[in-house]
Amino acid sequence: MRNAIIDEKQINVSAIFETQRKNHINVKNCTIEQRKDKLKKLKAAIEAHETEIFAALQKDLRKSVFESSLSETFLVLGEIDFAIKHLSKWASPHKTSTNLLNMSTKSRIVYEPKGVCLIIAPWNYPFMLILAPLVSAIAAGNCCMLKSSKLAPEISRVTAKLVNETFPENEICFVEGHLVDSNEILKLPFNHIFFTGSTEVGKLVMEAAAKHLSSVTLELGGKTPVIIDEAADLKYSVPKITWGKLLNSGQSCIAPDYAFVHESKKAEFIKLMTEQIAKSFFVDGKINKADYGKIISTGQFNRLRGLVDNAVNGGAKVETGGVFEDADNTIHPTLLSNVSLDSDIMNEEIFGPILPIIVYKNIKEVIDYVNSKSKPLALYVFSDNSKNVDHIVKNTSSGGTCINDVMIQITNPNIPFGGVNASGLGGSHGFFGFKSFSHERAVVYQSKMMEMNKMIYAPYNGKEFVLKMLRKMI
Repeated sequence: MRNAIIDEKQINVSAIFETQRKNHINVKNCTIEQRKDKLKKLKAAIEAHETEIFAALQKDLRKSVFESSLSETFLVLGEIDFAIKHLSKWASPHKTSTNLLNMSTKSRIVYEPKGVCLIIAPWNYPFMLILAPLVSAIAAGNCCMLKSSKLAPEISRVTAKLVNETFPENEICFVEGHLVDSNEILKLPFNHIFFTGSTEVGKLVMEAAAKHLSSVTLELGGKTPVIIDEAADLKYSVPKITWGKLLNSGQSCIAPDYAFVHESKKAEFIKLMTEQIAKSFFVDGKINKADYGKIISTGQFNRLRGLVDNAVNGGAKVETGGVFEDADNTIHPTLLSNVSLDSDIMNEEIFGPILPIIVYKNIKEVIDYVNSKSKPLALYVFSDNSKNVDHIVKNTSSGGTCINDVMIQITNPNIPFGGVNASGLGGSHGFFGFKSFSHERAVVYQSKMMEMNKMIYAPYNGKEFVLKMLRKMI
């Protein structure tokens, strides 16, 4: 039986959790082919609702159909196809080698589902960031509850309909963000919680999970630096940086947050980026809102305006942009130079279409600054000097790193996506997402034909030689 569309009168997350808890062993025992069938059903539901998905994202974030497809449905559908192709291999018991001490045994790593999981998604990529983890949860054999953000109500409604009509409530249930408070849902003893959002909220999620010793995957954020050294090809680099910074109007956790530009490249960088902004997002001198999104809420819009005002009051110069359209929460792409490192915009994640430019002379300045801050979710380096690149990579730390590009790390399911310390915990996508929702269970099979364990049984008197022998066998 499919879910009814959940409304305020019906929502009872404790009751839903209990039905999933009672059912999770049945779901665990589904065959690999049955898991694949579930993924195929999810794929078919997404494809059937694509028009509604695109219309909802247009209302919530003013995303164009192309951008919605590229950054939302395309990635989820790709995740599904990749999981279906590789799931049999992922879920098979993995043989391991053994040592002399265990030479009479066979050892296996068995990937078993964690049980009942919770996925909490943010508003910036409200479709992809809730359904991509769901793909991994289904592939691993879990029951799952999904909680969306109340700041993106239109896509939340459509996705809830899509999910709840596809799966039974005692297996997978989508709860719209405005229907339940996150603090309430986090009181439940989930076996695993997958959270995407800010570092500060991530700490609260981890604190709540600790009360039940629930495992967590945290995809957070931070201030992602882009480093442009004296050997960078700006005609190649600038279009990439512009696109990455302004996708979804800068509301991306892996967007370039600020740019360190070598002093010899400053003027050219500002000139080329200003030209690229005009080429990409303006028509006849007016911003092209058909291709350029809006800020999600008035609160976020005003926060970003406050960051720019604070920077300018501290001596920053607006090189381009700086226009705020209150009527529809539109902020024109903005470049800032002469930004004080003490300003607010350099000390909190921007999450908008504003790029502070910091000029440097020596790469040591950059490395020292980056290392003085929390480890970012991503770090980007643009350079044709391989020694410089290697030096930066070896002397910094980040969740992921791209050389001479931005954001493409999220598109390769063969590598883990995730942060480190303040920018996150655990990995996602492909096998790494499957692992996040699985317990790696050690299973050892002992042989009756040649069991060595009897040598260590009591009584112990006169068995000192056994310890010497065993030590050599480890």
